[in-house]
Amino acid sequence: MCEHCGCRGVPPIAELMDEHYALLDDAHEVRRALGAGDRAGASRLMERLVAHLDVHVRREERGIFTAMRSQGEFVEEVQQLEGEHRSLDAAIGGLDPEDPGFDDVVSELFRELSEHIDRENLGIFPVSVVTLGASGWELVQQARDELPSFLPSLHD
Repeated sequence: MCEHCGCRGVPPIAELMDEHYALLDDAHEVRRALGAGDRAGASRLMERLVAHLDVHVRREERGIFTAMRSQGEFVEEVQQLEGEHRSLDAAIGGLDPEDPGFDDVVSELFRELSEHIDRENLGIFPVSVVTLGASGWELVQQARDELPSFLPSLHD
């Protein structure tokens, strides 16, 4: 993930990126459990990932995405990213740990999640830093205040 544009210097963006790293770490733990043949453990870890993803998506959509849309900035990209959120949610909802192809389906799901995260980190987040005005950042701050991060270190 890119760290060169300076958008990590904006606290709301840094938090969302930190959540992205944590989601990818969660995905790695699920893969590790699956690699060890521990589907029950993978299912428990997947539940944690899904809970984290739910919080994260709500923070993005109520913050950065709402602000970008309200200012008429990159609306099509925001809509595409929100569509990917819905697709990921549907794919997760359709997972069946008893399915013989479960490991492959989860692997593909995590590949899509990683690509989605890259699109946000390398696209909409840097763009938001240079395009959002004061009213946009007020919306982002309001979402931050209303929806705390799932990362304990960001609650303080």
